[in-house]
Formats: sequence, C-alpha cells, structure tokens
Amino acid sequence: MEVHTKNILITGGVGFIGSHLASYLAQNGAKIICLDDFSTCNTKNINDLKKHPNIKILKHDVRIPIDTSVDEIYNLASPASPAKYQKDPIKTLQTNILGTTNMLELARKYKARLFQASTSEVYGNPIVHPQPETYWGNVNPNGIRSSYNEGKRCAESLCYHYSQIYDLDVRVMRIFNTYGPNMAVEDGRVISNFIVQALKNEDLIIKSDGNQTRSFCYISDLVDGINSLMTSQNKIYGPLNCGNDFEISILELAKLIIRKTNSKSRIIFKEKEDDDPEIRKPDLKSIKEALNWKAKISLDEGLFETIKYFKNILNYKNET
Repeated sequence: MEVHTKNILITGGVGFIGSHLASYLAQNGAKIICLDDFSTCNTKNINDLKKHPNIKILKHDVRIPIDTSVDEIYNLASPASPAKYQKDPIKTLQTNILGTTNMLELARKYKARLFQASTSEVYGNPIVHPQPETYWGNVNPNGIRSSYNEGKRCAESLCYHYSQIYDLDVRVMRIFNTYGPNMAVEDGRVISNFIVQALKNEDLIIKSDGNQTRSFCYISDLVDGINSLMTSQNKIYGPLNCGNDFEISILELAKLIIRKTNSKSRIIFKEKEDDDPEIRKPDLKSIKEALNWKAKISLDEGLFETIKYFKNILNYKNET
C-alpha cells in the first residue's frame, strides 16, 4: 500500500514550539521544512533538528514571500516573549501581518490547510475571567505590548477573511502560556527566567506585587492540541483556546521553582510593566467539545522536565 507523505511548512520552525512540533510530525512520516530567520531561536534546537532525515531547515524571513509546494502550513513565526517582541515592535507587527499574508497566499496557491498560532494576548488585560473565545478582549492598541497583541489580532482577521473569500481551510488556536524544554536561556518569559535565575542562585525578579496569575501549559500538551486541531475531519470555524486551566500566582510560582531547584535565590519585587495582564486563565469548553482535548501534564511534572532541561543546557553553555 502506498503511504502518502505530507509536505509541511512550519514558520518559526526552530523556535520553542516549532521545534517540538517539527520533531513530532517528522516522527509520524511527514516531510518538514522549518522556516526561520534565527532571530530568537535556541541554537541547540537547530542542531537537534538537523539530525532528523525528514527535516530541512531553511533560513528565511517570513515577511518575504516564498514558493514551495505544501500540503499543510503551521504559521508560528513571531517572537512571543515581551522582551523579544518589544525589542523591534515594527518587525513584530510586520512578521504577524505580512508574514501571515504570505502564508495565506501560499496556502491558497496549493490549497493547503493552514494552522495559525494566535495567543491569549489577544485578550489583553482581561476583565472577563476565565477568558472564553467569545470575549473580545481589553487591549491597549498603543501600548508597549501592542505590536504583538494587535499583530496577532490582525492575523486572525486575515485568516478569517481568506477563509470566507477563498474557502481556505484555516485553523486558529489561541495559545496560552506554554513552557518546557527547548526554550532559550535568554527567552525572557517568566518560567524560563525563574528557573535560570534559581539554578544560578540569582535573585528572582518579579515585576509586580506577585499577585498576578497565569495558567501554564506544558509543551507536549500544546503539540497534542495542535495536532488534534489540524487532523480533525470537521472544518472548525472560529478560534480555539488551548492551555492548562490550573491557575497560579507569580509569587507562588517563584516559591515553587526555588523549592524544586533547592535554590538560595531571593525574591525581589520591582515596578510592574505597563499593560501586563493581572489575570490569565483559559476557558477550555470549546476545545473540549470540538476535539475532546484536555491538558494532561501537571505543573509539577512539567517543571521537573523543564528544570532538568535547563540544568543540562546551562552546563552545555558553560562547557562551550
């Protein structure tokens, strides 16, 4: 029997989420092109992906059109940590708007199914809790986080207009805070920051009073959610939240990581950043009903694996 092998393009393919997704899909027989401009990725991810015979890495800026025959596109290109996307906000906006347009045009040409990685940031600093997909959000369109928030909101709009006008099969997922191996040491997001600081016995910096809350999803659960959405035989219209609905304060997270790393670190409070959300927790009813999906990995399990990864990568950096 002839086995059909999908040709898959993953933008942001050597990044944190993209590298996990590429490995998963390649192990299931797909031929993968990981397209990335290498601006925010972890070098170790590139070296690991190069070892897989079904994965090709292509250095390319998604803002520039590309033409390659594809069956599926996973559009993940965009810096996701505030430190990274605020560094060059114009590029962040262009990546999300021009990059998404280029991928939609490519999907249109080859009649490919497209996955669009959206984000919980489209809800801004929410006044509805937990956040359902029907909530329109509370976003500052001119704030320091707006390049990412509004870029992703515009990308969603592009996807739905392409779907309506060209009958394109587009799957949009609003990804909540995700963590795990393959994050860069300098990633800039809270879990990676805390773990690296704790392992170095440095102060853990909280830019608030610590009462802000987040809900953290382990990377394997997210990849499973993405795969469930893309393999669903139903044409799903409308975005789906994906994440873990266990909610924890930033202060409790810091204390937990200090305990798990046996660190001597202190917790230091600094001034809160503008527009940083006070609360964040996904309403997961829609994804459970549409895909029968739910997160399986607890925060304790996920932190164990993530701490182990950062111990190894910090030793690797010290050796090199």
